[in-house]
Amino acid sequence: MTKILLVTGTDTEVGKTVVTAALAARAAGSVAVVKPAQTGVGPDEPGDLAEVRRLTGRTELHEGIRLRDPLAPTTAARREGVPLPSVESHAKFVDDLARTHDLVLVEGAGGLLVGLDDDGRHLGDLAAHLAGPFAFVVVTRAGLGTLNHTGLTVEALRARNLPVEGLVVGSWPADPDLAERCNLEDLAATTGVPVIGRVPAGAGRLSQAEFTASAPTWFDADLIRL
Repeated sequence: MTKILLVTGTDTEVGKTVVTAALAARAAGSVAVVKPAQTGVGPDEPGDLAEVRRLTGRTELHEGIRLRDPLAPTTAARREGVPLPSVESHAKFVDDLARTHDLVLVEGAGGLLVGLDDDGRHLGDLAAHLAGPFAFVVVTRAGLGTLNHTGLTVEALRARNLPVEGLVVGSWPADPDLAERCNLEDLAATTGVPVIGRVPAGAGRLSQAEFTASAPTWFDADLIRL
């Protein structure tokens, strides 16, 4: 069956875009990537989807709305004086893509509860309007504080009865310290969700050939079901 994966993070700047690219690179078949709201970029500047294209060569990339200020979409749209598409319209668009693609990846903005439309509804609300099968991937940090932030994100997803595929460490250091090594074990124990992948720090600087060749090795084949 077609799978829709929604990529959220415990915070901003945790590596969602590179993880989204890595998931796209390791997937077989046709893949579409959706970014419902892109903030912090001008009309002609490269956004997150340009980075996905650069790293993977994937071309089925869809941006819902682009806003200049590097803020939450609701705040950026209010400052710009433009309306935001509704989460229902985003969900319909994703469902339509899922009918013709093997995998649809949806990258959120910031963390799970960051507002995406004029009513302040977020990626979890978007997911609740999907007709097709879906699950969340939570991108998390490696270091101190990650257990609490990841636990809160997973708890928020479960409170809404939204399925979680797994956790991915967005930037795994080449020489992890004690806290990072312990967190790798404790994340699954704390949340009840497996760590299905670790993306090496600096992966976003790889060439397309290096990235696409390496991406499958960053995920645990025994834990990820895609």
